[in-house]
Formats: sequence, C-alpha cells, structure tokens
Amino acid sequence: MKKLILSVLMMAAAGSAMATGNAEAGKNKAAQCSACHGADGNSPAAMFPKLAGQHEKYIIKQLNDVKKKPENDGRSIPEMAGIVPGLSDQDIADIAAYYSAQTIKGETVKADLKDKGEAVYRGGSLKKGTPACTGCHGPSGKGNKGAGYPALAGQHAAYIEKQLKAFRLGADEPKAQGARVNDGDSRIMRDVTSGMTDYEIRAVASFISGLR
Repeated sequence: MKKLILSVLMMAAAGSAMATGNAEAGKNKAAQCSACHGADGNSPAAMFPKLAGQHEKYIIKQLNDVKKKPENDGRSIPEMAGIVPGLSDQDIADIAAYYSAQTIKGETVKADLKDKGEAVYRGGSLKKGTPACTGCHGPSGKGNKGAGYPALAGQHAAYIEKQLKAFRLGADEPKAQGARVNDGDSRIMRDVTSGMTDYEIRAVASFISGLR
C-alpha cells in the first residue's frame, strides 16, 4: 500500500517535455478519428472512449503507447494500428489539444450500482489494500492534468469496465491477449485492479460514468 502511494506521488511530481498542441489544427487532423470517437470527442458507441475534455498529456501518452509494442509497455488497439503510426509528435499534440478543448457529455449511473460504486471510488478497500480512486482521479473524476491521470467523469461505463478488467488481466497474465500493461513500472492500475471483483468493477464503472 505504501509503495503504491509513493509511486503515485512520484508520478505526480514528474514532468515530461512534449510538443505544444494547436486545437484549431487538431480539429482537421482529428477528422479521421471522428468515425469512432465522434466529431466532438463524444463517441456514439460505448466500445470507443469519449475523448472530449480529456487531458492533453494523457491523450498524448496513449497515442504514443499505441506506437509501441505491447512487450515494451505499449498498448494494443487494433482499430488504431493503421492510423497512429503515421502521426507525428505535432499531429498527436494538435489532436490532443482539440479533444481536450471539447466538452464531454455525461452518462447516468445505474441506481442499483450507485452505493457500491461510490464506496469503491471514494473509499477503496483497506482490507485488500486498494486505494480510493479519488487519490488520482479526484473527487469529481476530473483527473490530474499535471500528472497525466485521466479524467473519467462521464465516460462510457462499459468502456471503463473493459479497461479495468484489462488492467486486472495484465496484473496476472501480462502477455495475454487483451491485457493492458501501459501503466508503467509503478503498475498503479494493475495493482489497484488485481484484487477487484467483477461486481466491484462494474459498480465503480457505472458510478464514474455518472460523475460530473
């Protein structure tokens, strides 16, 4: 638990140089992304994440991670395999700036999952050593812009659930198909999700989707 908290603090304090994005230029460059993510970053299908209002630093990291091989802490997204390799650092920065400037359209939490989801999000689990999600993503799910922790509020619940399960799989079987391991050497998300049940993941995903 102490190791995990220390990793969070170290990552929050770290910075990295990146190109300065131009939202206006990014609007045109993001046109190729609109089929899946929506013209304004509000994806019409839950299988694709909403990018509207997402922090630039996070978007830039994820796009660069797609360029890497999974064995090098990359992120495998087959739908983007033919798009991302052709993007320059400036293209990525511009696209990130555009989506960051958009406004996300929220979802509604399922009533039967609200209490459990809120308990997990705000309190974690002392027994399991699972920290509260608020530590990185904030009380209202807005994330941490400086540290590059993503904004989660309003995201599709099904997408959040899928990613949490992917990180959990990555904790046990990092080379398995569908496993996600691009949370760095700190393994923050893999450690957080490793002890979560399907019910806890489903509940917290629903709660997060309804945050504003």
